Amino acid sequence: MTMAPARPPYGGFNTVALRLEVRRVLRNRRTLVFALGMPALFFLSFGLPQAGQAAAGTEVRQLTMVNMAVYGSMLAATSCGAAVAVERSVGWTRQLRITPLLPLAHLAIKVLTAMLLGLLSVAVEFTLGAASGVRAPLRVWLLSGLIAWLGSSVFAALGLFAGFVLPSENVMQFVGPALALLALCGGLFVPLPFLPESIRSFAEFTPGYGVGQLARLPLTGGPVAGALANLAVWATLFLTGAAWLYRRDPAR
Repeated sequence: MTMAPARPPYGGFNTVALRLEVRRVLRNRRTLVFALGMPALFFLSFGLPQAGQAAAGTEVRQLTMVNMAVYGSMLAATSCGAAVAVERSVGWTRQLRITPLLPLAHLAIKVLTAMLLGLLSVAVEFTLGAASGVRAPLRVWLLSGLIAWLGSSVFAALGLFAGFVLPSENVMQFVGPALALLALCGGLFVPLPFLPESIRSFAEFTPGYGVGQLARLPLTGGPVAGALANLAVWATLFLTGAAWLYRRDPAR
């Protein structure tokens, strides 16, 4: 009588696999330039020229720094998660299926790696802001940075979802414009009150809205419940969708 092999602890999740995944991502220069350089360039182009100006009682540079930190974490986490499309195209995900690594453990490693890249993007943006003269209370730096980073988990899941749906040659062509639209709806490029009413009513139901609103709260104040609900719903949808697509992938 043969016994089924014992499952590894935590479904195969371990720090060695996580460390290897992080090293692989950090060696991808194109992703690093895209995720870290573009938000920094936007801050330098649109934030610095407005030094000393205020909007709704808040310095524009502060708002721009926080908005670009959120945008950077979105870019970093989504592009990192979407890299699973390339892994599928070369057969790496099929190879993983013959190992004891469970689907949820694999997805957890992917999400944590994407969030680490998102944290790096937030750190770059805040360092650039501090070096260029942005001043804010300590709680703003801590809370806005923490929210921008934690919100990247939603976009890590979005990247995984897109990576399982789209072919590797098209995934970034979809992700880039889609994230720009989500950033607009989240008020990261243009303050939401300046957008047309039709866009504002639609924006509240998009993934970029919740994290953008929450990250700006330490600066601007405002309601919390709607933004939290937005973040929770989209995180659940993307993670559930990515897990379902991962299990369905072998049959495709």
